[in-house]
Amino acid sequence: MSTDDLASLGEGELVTLALREPLEPRGEGRAFAYFIEEGIASVVADVEGRLAVELGLIGREGMADLALIYGDDTSPFQTYMQVEGSAYRFSAARLRTALAERPGLRDLLLHYARAFSIQVATTALANGRSKLEERLCRWLLMVGDRVGPRFAITHEFIALMLAVRRSGVTLALQILEGNGLIRAARGNITIVDREGLVATANGAYGFAEREYQRLLG
Repeated sequence: MSTDDLASLGEGELVTLALREPLEPRGEGRAFAYFIEEGIASVVADVEGRLAVELGLIGREGMADLALIYGDDTSPFQTYMQVEGSAYRFSAARLRTALAERPGLRDLLLHYARAFSIQVATTALANGRSKLEERLCRWLLMVGDRVGPRFAITHEFIALMLAVRRSGVTLALQILEGNGLIRAARGNITIVDREGLVATANGAYGFAEREYQRLLG
């Protein structure tokens, strides 16, 4: 983002974001837009009270509240912090004005929105055709890309994000650890062999990441 485009958003406030803190409550108006600096936010579908499913991840590469970019004040999904961190918070009204007045800013954020939509599409593809172990590798790599090789996460939360049973996640993690790809202990996971995870993901990881580079460099 250029200096002038950033200035057009007004003064941003750096805020600390706790685990599970909501950034984009489902069906509510938007007061702020959040540009993530540290941590990870999850966009989650929980339609009509059914099992929640993660649609996509947002880290330091992007922003929450993409509905604002599309000119929509509400979202059918919810976004909340999955790994605690921080973000620069800007006025949603100021962002709307800046998008209308600054084509360069609008194009940049639309490129990010396009990259995120590709990530969501590849999540659907992975959910439909990849084994749990492959999906888990993809998810761990995506988290690692955003927060580094070591992060705190529970088996229960991974199960929620992947929409599978906790026992399945525990078994898959044990297999990855047995193969020397990760270490898992006391709610913490450390990626030991990133290339091994990529190989084990069996094509589930990498496409969306290449598209992000193409769109945003």
